[in-house]
Amino acid sequence: MEVQIIRSRRRTLSLQVRSRELLLVRAPLFTSDRAIRKFVESNTAWIQKQLDRLALREEQTSKASPLDDAERKKLIQEAKKYFQEKTAYYAELLGVSYGRISIRHQKSKWGSCSAAGNLNFNALLMLAPESVRDYVIVHELCHRLHMNHSPQFWSEVRRICPDYGRQKAWLKEHEEELMLRNWAG
Repeated sequence: MEVQIIRSRRRTLSLQVRSRELLLVRAPLFTSDRAIRKFVESNTAWIQKQLDRLALREEQTSKASPLDDAERKKLIQEAKKYFQEKTAYYAELLGVSYGRISIRHQKSKWGSCSAAGNLNFNALLMLAPESVRDYVIVHELCHRLHMNHSPQFWSEVRRICPDYGRQKAWLKEHEEELMLRNWAG
């Protein structure tokens, strides 16, 4: 594995596994090569853990194939029904109203809420666990109370989804795999 060293006016050493072939080391300007080598050697377990994660992610994404037309139509139908029902349920819990609900095939977003209260949800969420879909619904509905990501916003999300951090982490971990299922168009 190639080790690339980037020296800058930082105060600490850090590691980043960029690929199976590249380890990035960030270091303060005057850190010796010996100190950097020692730092890398003392973190071999962490580096191996990151390489294992990378291999797992590569394995997951290699299994992901784009949806065909029939799968896409079925997913959109399921999404329309699911998001209509669950959004009504959570809106009542939160005491908010909303406009229309659209199901899209966005390439980088799971959901959005316009200033007018219209909600968009990514159809690919139907491939995620129900708790993750529900978190996205709650997240977007909480924007009806706070059109930002302030502490008050997150407090509302937490009130309805106390373990929302797990759902966010799941989405982050599986984002690439799910987005690869996107279809052309």
